Amino acid sequence: MSERSESRTQSGSRSYRRVAAAVDAVCAVAADFDATTLDAVVAAIAVERRREIEIASARLGPGVCGQRRFYPDRDVIVLAEALPSRDHTLAHELGHIVFDHEGAPAPEVTLEASDDLIAYMLSQRAHEQIVADGADELAEWEAETFAAMLMTRLRVFNSRGAGVSVLRFDEALG
Repeated sequence: MSERSESRTQSGSRSYRRVAAAVDAVCAVAADFDATTLDAVVAAIAVERRREIEIASARLGPGVCGQRRFYPDRDVIVLAEALPSRDHTLAHELGHIVFDHEGAPAPEVTLEASDDLIAYMLSQRAHEQIVADGADELAEWEAETFAAMLMTRLRVFNSRGAGVSVLRFDEALG
């Protein structure tokens, strides 16, 4: 495992506290930006990181709901066109960004290729990497746990009325 990967996953063990702390940090940023929808939260995180996060839609390979594509100047979250839960997949991919998991590298030169070709190439590369290196279970667990916790928090904020006041109240309680 590379030095960079070790720092990204810390000790390599699952930690609900680490994920909860990340959700707390994202919710604090959301409160600062009065963001109570997931799309607004993504936009707030982009501003906070000073790095654009673009949300796109494309036909992805079989079984692929979303991807985080990494460009030198921005991240792109690509969501499959027909998703049963767009917000959950968006939150999952945001989790990969928050935890600084490696995204699918997308050199600028591939921008001239069609979205279908890019999706196919990335899904093939991902499959080959899984076969060669084993699945990055920790990264997927962190992103999935992050998505579940964040979506729960957003549902609570929005069901109580004024979302931002609830965010601030939750911050005050710790």
